[in-house]
Amino acid sequence: MVLIPLIFAGYACSKPERPIKENPEKPNILWLVAENYKLDFGCYGAENVYTPNIDSLASNGVKYTRVFSTSPVCAPSRSAFMTGMYQTTTDMHHMRSHREDDYRLPEGVRPLTHRLQDAGYFTANISFIKDHEVGTGKLDLNFVNEGAVYQSDDWQALRDHQPFFAQINLPEAEYDIYDRKSAEKPRVKWVGEDIHPKIANAENVSIPPYYPDHPITREEWARYLNSASGMDVRIGTILQQLRTDGLADNTVVVFFADNGRLEARGIHWMWDTGIHVPMIITWPESFPAPPQYQPGSTNKQVISLLDLTATTLWMAGIPKPEGMQSRNFMGSEPDTPRIYAFSARDRIDETENRIRSVRGERYHYLRNYLPGTGFTSLNRYKEKCFLVKPLMRRLHAEGKLTGAAAELMEPLPYEQLYDTQQDPHEINNLIDSQHPEHLRVLDEMRTALDLSLIHI
Repeated sequence: MVLIPLIFAGYACSKPERPIKENPEKPNILWLVAENYKLDFGCYGAENVYTPNIDSLASNGVKYTRVFSTSPVCAPSRSAFMTGMYQTTTDMHHMRSHREDDYRLPEGVRPLTHRLQDAGYFTANISFIKDHEVGTGKLDLNFVNEGAVYQSDDWQALRDHQPFFAQINLPEAEYDIYDRKSAEKPRVKWVGEDIHPKIANAENVSIPPYYPDHPITREEWARYLNSASGMDVRIGTILQQLRTDGLADNTVVVFFADNGRLEARGIHWMWDTGIHVPMIITWPESFPAPPQYQPGSTNKQVISLLDLTATTLWMAGIPKPEGMQSRNFMGSEPDTPRIYAFSARDRIDETENRIRSVRGERYHYLRNYLPGTGFTSLNRYKEKCFLVKPLMRRLHAEGKLTGAAAELMEPLPYEQLYDTQQDPHEINNLIDSQHPEHLRVLDEMRTALDLSLIHI
């Protein structure tokens, strides 16, 4: 992007406001948690977005391209990566469960932040930096009886409490979809420049083939892409303040999303649109980088978002607890790389589904355990948020849907197999293919799911 040098001129030249204590012996760690995004940023090749800050993170860090959440919805996914255990193992697999009962985490399972605090880390969940609202403070965990998860919400406290582990939950995607007022959002100023991040519109977006080409579909798609551009502005504010406060050289920054894209066929569903998430890690200059870290590189290994837990512990110099299902993917002695990432979808709100997923480098296998369920299953949240759903119901009833959009209105088959390299939209189910390669892959992935910890 030609404007990146301009955007980051102020960021690079900012000076600390006051002296801070000597560098901590361990790095600070900052999680920037995007809510409901697939890989829809410029550095991943997305069009009709303007994301110079995220793109700069990628050009200065490591961009991961095959990271998959353990659930296509927030609470189970967050419960998994905040404990390092699959949500199905810990009985936290249903959406927003255990909010009003006496559920406790199983013996030996603890929140990540508690382990970090024991090792001397100060923990914070940040919503505001000075007068700027940069996050929501959201946790949305399926455990509520373990005591305070974080110690503070004060950004200013970080300078005097190092090493720290801080989380900022970024709000843009949900905000844009819920209020449907992208056109009314004010311009934002960053580093003295007037920036309008609304690049996408109903005329220039490309609609996936599983949706009808209709003004409602195009408007929803443009709102989502513009929310990515809007979120990037918040990230710029955070990174600028990190530099201003003299913390950038001591802080590992991890940008990732909790689950996949906020679209009708994305969030809640087990296709890549619901579980394929971005992740970018930048390493600070004051600490030796792990051997896997090459600035500006792309990592294509299969990683479960669950693995962020053990890897964050490794960053803090904390051994992975025995029995933790998360795998560390960094350091001189990382855990065995994954062949497959496993994901699960269960009850979400009032909607009952049970789907399991096995994702490899190229192929994606899904199994549906509840016959008759699928995209048309009623969910009040989704009917409200995505006007394309009632639109498709109407068009389907009128016989006006064709191709992949019409097929989406049918119940899910028991099994699905997709070649994501040849079919990135996952609309050509290969489950009945007699091609030798497909038969081999299907047998291996069926077996992997039957033996997996997320099968039940």
